[in-house]
Amino acid sequence: MDIDFPLILVILVFGSGLIWLLDALFLAPGRRRVAARLQSQHPGWKQEGSAAAADYHAGLAEAASEPVVVEYAKSFFPVLLVVFVLRSFLVEPFQIPSSSMVPTLQVGDYILVNKFTYGIRLPVLRTKVLELNEPQRGDVMVFFPPHMNDTYFIKRVVGLPGDVITYRNKQLFVNGKLVASDPLAEFTEGTARYSVGLEMLGETSHLVQVNTARPALDFSVVVTPGHYFMMGDNRDNSSDSRVWGLVPEKDIVGKAFAVWMHWDALFSIPSFDRVGLIE
Repeated sequence: MDIDFPLILVILVFGSGLIWLLDALFLAPGRRRVAARLQSQHPGWKQEGSAAAADYHAGLAEAASEPVVVEYAKSFFPVLLVVFVLRSFLVEPFQIPSSSMVPTLQVGDYILVNKFTYGIRLPVLRTKVLELNEPQRGDVMVFFPPHMNDTYFIKRVVGLPGDVITYRNKQLFVNGKLVASDPLAEFTEGTARYSVGLEMLGETSHLVQVNTARPALDFSVVVTPGHYFMMGDNRDNSSDSRVWGLVPEKDIVGKAFAVWMHWDALFSIPSFDRVGLIE
């Protein structure tokens, strides 16, 4: 079961903030009155080490101490609020869990996703409240796929609304034009034979990988308005729009723009060799 971290964060932020607010409005004034009464009963309460000060602090701890839940709420609310704002509206970290974006992104890469480049959205509800930019062909995008609306996916934007996307004999065509790809290397891994090339998609160039030993699965589709056609750079090892269809605009999360760490496994040492911008 996937943990809905955005929902948990919203609950923690608003819960701790509400506790702090209710305490400030209804409970804190009573504690201040008790403190004032104790001060009048012990005139020497400011003299450290005196009996009056000891009695004052003992009475304060017994009758006017701040509840533990309020103390924790006041401590955690500012931190949670900062995390909430950063993660919901600015930048969110993600981990790459599969090889579908190889060679661009490796399993274990930790990436940063710009949450506002495609518009400001409300957390959890995903409702767009401010229009900014639209996804461009070639962007690496994080989104919720139509078949799993509670799990993040990351793929490359191949088709924009209105595009005709064709994949034939392991070659990509956009609106009838072949997307140029310069071969760079070939290698064998077990029984699989791979070819790596530099593909020129839109205004960007990026690496793609195909398994030349696997039969081609040809198709052609028209991208409907308000939707995007997504593909992994590891073309023969990616569950993408060829499998589960187009991605609605409402399910966009943000644009992946940088790798900030690589960490293979829990007991391995994190590496920063792959730090850099995502092409």
